Amino acid sequence: MDNQTSLDSRSQFPSHTEPRVWLITAGDSPIGISVARQVLAHGDYALLGLAHSVLERDERRRDGFDAFLAEIEKHPDEGWKERMKAVPLDIRMMGECQAVVADAVAAFGRIDILLCCTSQTLVGTVEELSASQQTLNLVRDQFEVNYFGPLNIIKAALPHMRRESSGHIMIISGITAHIGTPGLGMYCAAGWALEGFCDSLAYEIAPFNIKLTIFQCSIEIGILTNLVTSVPPIFPAYSPANNHAPLFRGILNHLVPRLPDAASQGVSTTNQPKDQQENSRVSSIEKGPFSVPEVVSMHPPLSSAHLEVLVSETVYAITSIGGHENPPSRHIVGQEGVASVKEKLKTVSEELEDFIQASFAVDVAADSDPGAI
Repeated sequence: MDNQTSLDSRSQFPSHTEPRVWLITAGDSPIGISVARQVLAHGDYALLGLAHSVLERDERRRDGFDAFLAEIEKHPDEGWKERMKAVPLDIRMMGECQAVVADAVAAFGRIDILLCCTSQTLVGTVEELSASQQTLNLVRDQFEVNYFGPLNIIKAALPHMRRESSGHIMIISGITAHIGTPGLGMYCAAGWALEGFCDSLAYEIAPFNIKLTIFQCSIEIGILTNLVTSVPPIFPAYSPANNHAPLFRGILNHLVPRLPDAASQGVSTTNQPKDQQENSRVSSIEKGPFSVPEVVSMHPPLSSAHLEVLVSETVYAITSIGGHENPPSRHIVGQEGVASVKEKLKTVSEELEDFIQASFAVDVAADSDPGAI
């Protein structure tokens, strides 16, 4: 509760003359719930898309949203319940996206801010992801959710925003959308594709007074707050002993059993002394929850209180920028992300110098031979 109160006191919104209407694609996600709480407390309206299913793996997310609904009931005088509506939304289906947009307009009159925060993570090397038809289907679903899903809801909302000559589209992305990460090839690829689409779209919709902002969050924001699916590993080829690339599966195997709620979720934990933990690190990576010979899907076992702290900086950025008259086209959340971008820009600058020198050498060779084509 102290963390929530602290977040409430820090939240700020751009000035405006009347309440704004938010459409949040994953209203049952930690980011979606936290943003919804802030906008309702501010007097805005929110239509929340619910992505959770009846599967056992989504029990944690359902419980979190049920707790939020109970919280809404505690604010009858503020009108939270009247200013919030929740509907099922499979962002992969264009028809459902169109229905949600129509629902928001019918319920609240318009859509001022579209927050695309639906995401999932697929873990595995490129070779592992092409090992079977099942893994290939998971690759396709990665793009359906993380790339085509945002395209669907954006295309559904654009006609309304264009008619109103206003609107703000906000995309939750990450530093993985411009920095490749071993073991997250398809997750990174979908993020790169989405950002390329959004960069182009921003120019097209600017004449209609529609703004677009990409939030590049640190890697743990996108992954630890959403569904993570890992495909069967290929051992020993991609074991730490034979392959020294820092595969993301190994990072998760080392991290997830140490999360606060891991034991209650049936994820194995270790109480080894510190001097023994390093000796067993490679073994734990190979035998962790994401290294079993089958597809594994789970929401990382973080409590709602820890999730609230994890997403607080991102939520603060969203509420501060959402609906701004002159929002940034891209916002990097957190010092870790800023440092990663700086390092990436430095590397790209060095590569460009090499490209220039190589191109110059080719040009000189061509110029020196009058008969060259």
